[in-house]
Amino acid sequence: QVQLVESGGGLVQTGGSLRLSCAASGLTFSGYNMAWFRQAPGKEREFVAAITRSGANTYYADSVKGRFTISRDNAKNTVYLQMNSLKPEDTAVYYCAAKRLSGALLSRHGYNYWGQGTQVTVSS
Repeated sequence: QVQLVESGGGLVQTGGSLRLSCAASGLTFSGYNMAWFRQAPGKEREFVAAITRSGANTYYADSVKGRFTISRDNAKNTVYLQMNSLKPEDTAVYYCAAKRLSGALLSRHGYNYWGQGTQVTVSS
């Protein structure tokens, strides 16, 4: 069975940093594009960042561009999200997701697998 397990969430002050990790198992990790999405209460789940199978290409939401960095270590079956200069509006549950097919990586539709999420809270 496929599992995606997020970790690294927590409470941080405005301007602080967190590094999220997503450990994958039960799939050929290098065969999947990976992404991070987030969802705040009462809001739609929104795209944050994505990275292609080899890590050659990355994509970011405008709201996080320049502050967040997505990366992956295929030898460790892990994708990361380094979050710097955090703002209260970054507060959300962060989910990692895996998609075998390329294309439309910025949409939550079409992703094959999802983690359970990890809470990130940024206090002002």
